[in-house]
Amino acid sequence: MGARAEGRARVLAAIRGAPVSALLAFAAALVALRLAGKLFSRRSRPEMFLWAWSLAAYAVAAAAIALGEAAQWDARAFRVYYAAGALLTAPLLGAGSLALAGVRRAGAIALGYAGLAVGVALAAPVHGAFAAHGIPPAQDHLAFAPARLLAIVANVLGTAAVVVVAIRSIRVRPLGNALIVLGVAAAAAGSGLAGLGAGGAAVGIAVGAGLLYAGFVAPATIPRRFLHTVFTKPPLG
Repeated sequence: MGARAEGRARVLAAIRGAPVSALLAFAAALVALRLAGKLFSRRSRPEMFLWAWSLAAYAVAAAAIALGEAAQWDARAFRVYYAAGALLTAPLLGAGSLALAGVRRAGAIALGYAGLAVGVALAAPVHGAFAAHGIPPAQDHLAFAPARLLAIVANVLGTAAVVVVAIRSIRVRPLGNALIVLGVAAAAAGSGLAGLGAGGAAVGIAVGAGLLYAGFVAPATIPRRFLHTVFTKPPLG
């Protein structure tokens, strides 16, 4: 038992290390940015356009984590991370879901909110000293109003829009909506892995981005040809 506990401690210490966390965050940024680019190719559909911007914000947040872990956190890296991750990702994701549900003004609302969020992130005073590594807690560096209050309200509303639209249209897009909800859950779980620090958040971003993208592009129904292949193909051997 002692050897196992020591081994687990070494693994956790390695994951917490700045170089590993920075590499994981950089990889997560590349994954999210690549998937955002694929969604931009379908920008003729308003929901895809908004979802693409959501994943692009996700990529920027991961890149800010990589910068903070590699070069030490400061107010600039924290502002970028907070603006893209805490203020933009979930609300833009929710706006995409509203557009999918037929809300015509979802894009205009998202554009207006994005301008407000970026303005708040740039203008809000940042205080306190930053640790060399580990994602800085917002409560240690930002006053509750307006930045933290806006993030709470926007994330609650954005996540609620995703979940409500997914539940209401689950019969129409069962696979896609299930993957989207799982993607949101994966991102939230990654943020909550305090024991793994920035590396855990980066893994959550990468897994969440992959699940979200799969949900966005999933067909409404599983093709009959795929089902026929799966259930009629003779077993190997």
